[in-house]
Amino acid sequence: MRWQGKNGRKSTGGKLILARGKRKYETGREASDTTIADNRKKQIETLGGNHKMRLLRANLATVADPKTGTTKKAKIETVTSNKANLHYTRRNIVTKGAIIKTELGDAMVTNRPGQDGVINAVLLPPQ
Repeated sequence: MRWQGKNGRKSTGGKLILARGKRKYETGREASDTTIADNRKKQIETLGGNHKMRLLRANLATVADPKTGTTKKAKIETVTSNKANLHYTRRNIVTKGAIIKTELGDAMVTNRPGQDGVINAVLLPPQ
């Protein structure tokens, strides 16, 4: 399990002695690592009984064109670059801020697919 509590160090580098142990609400989950393939979603339950849609695989993105003000569904061809992790580009993993190549042109992902269950992107000007 991943733990998202305080790590064992102060900002100065000194050791931090925690006054209590780990708590269940401080646990995290593995990243969804959304890849390009036929759609696959997974619904997960969050704290308080709410739900999130995890997008595990997707091949379509909702692409907004800022010049015309229109939005269209476009097929994703590949991930051109991903600043979150250099290896994500090679593995075609889509995260927020990734540049994807679609049939309409290059677009930047503006949402978090692992949290929202969809891929939203904005068309970039041609270069």
